[in-house]
Amino acid sequence: MPFGSLWLPVVVSAVVVFLASSVLHMALKYHKADYKSLPNESAVREALAKGNLAAGMYVTPYCSDMKQMKDPAIVEKFEKGPVAHITILPKGAPMLQKHLALWFAFSLFVSFVAAYVARHTLHPGDDGMLVMRITGTVAFAGYALSHVSDSVWKGQPWVNTARAVVDGVIYALLTGLTFRLLWPAV
Repeated sequence: MPFGSLWLPVVVSAVVVFLASSVLHMALKYHKADYKSLPNESAVREALAKGNLAAGMYVTPYCSDMKQMKDPAIVEKFEKGPVAHITILPKGAPMLQKHLALWFAFSLFVSFVAAYVARHTLHPGDDGMLVMRITGTVAFAGYALSHVSDSVWKGQPWVNTARAVVDGVIYALLTGLTFRLLWPAV
């Protein structure tokens, strides 16, 4: 099957996911609980500003190798706390248009990978449920599974991960349904 016959479901499913994510994040607002306000935000912001940190990811206490994890001074820092993963963004107001464009590009990429797998496992005219199952499963892996890793390694609260996985299920169902409806006939 030529890949060109799958561009329509790739683009349409990315648009559908983009619109669905807008509804989930702007209308339903159940992701507002993903972040909390610092009780002493001004003092924390002031301390971070003194470090003049470049955009990037930081961790405290910092250890450059596993041997340091046994150092009594480092152990004490971990026990005393705080233990944190900190992401510093570039200064300035968030560039929402850039983030939305990147999200749409990611959605296109997930749909492209789903189409790639489907092209190599399915044929024109295949059963719609099979098309939906294959493409939806690939989309689920793309949209949902990385959040589990964030909880395992970066301390993201599991409830945040659960909300993100629910989003991933919705996006996967929409992707699979789009491919099912637009799958090439024989």
